[in-house]
Amino acid sequence: MSLEFSDDFAGWPPERTVFPVASIDLRVLPGEHPFHLQNAALAGENWKREISDKPELFDGRMVFQHELALNDGGIAGAGHIIPFSTFMWWRKQAERRGGIHLFAFGIMVSSDGAIIAVRMGAHTANAGQVYCAAGSLDLDDIAGGCCDVEGNMRREVIEETGLDLRDATPDATYYASHFRRTVTVFRLFRFDLTADEMIERIAAHMLVAEDKEIAGAVAIRSADHSAYPYNVAMLPIIDWYFANINDG
Repeated sequence: MSLEFSDDFAGWPPERTVFPVASIDLRVLPGEHPFHLQNAALAGENWKREISDKPELFDGRMVFQHELALNDGGIAGAGHIIPFSTFMWWRKQAERRGGIHLFAFGIMVSSDGAIIAVRMGAHTANAGQVYCAAGSLDLDDIAGGCCDVEGNMRREVIEETGLDLRDATPDATYYASHFRRTVTVFRLFRFDLTADEMIERIAAHMLVAEDKEIAGAVAIRSADHSAYPYNVAMLPIIDWYFANINDG
């Protein structure tokens, strides 16, 4: 793949459009992210306000993209490790310049065709929002200087729901969409369990989970945007999925 990195999304499909992705190659570079270097003090002040409202927030480390390219149907990126507090400051900016957030959804699909999502707990950064189990790429997802996107999907799903994507049948293709300089990469994983059975297992996991990030699980059965308080990243996905469900 010939790379032509850019700080914008010229040449990408329009925002909120789902498109297939042939490959994902995300390198993690040494040194500090330029956005973090320029905004560390402001991010630190903002973090004081964040944890005043939600003391359980954790300033862990995550991968934040500096550049992304879409070439020959594949996504390639170069990013750095930053504090979560810097990301929280970045996402408050109107233009969101200086970086790109890329994260992944392992979309769990039940045997009766529902998408299984979670509702985030009140103490989390996305309190009350409904979306598929996910988390930013972090230090546990780096191998050989690159991000293991599939490993991130599996880890986050297990941590939040207790279900293992290895017990599901993955679709062959990755997909992506983007909105406001956030890129969502996803893949469908089809379970041989009904939606009710999956939600029951998630409820049982919540009783013993070490990190109690979620407040429950839901079965998404339509593209109705008003059905749940969705995270914005879910909207193009449910539109695409329920428009194509009969093609699966």
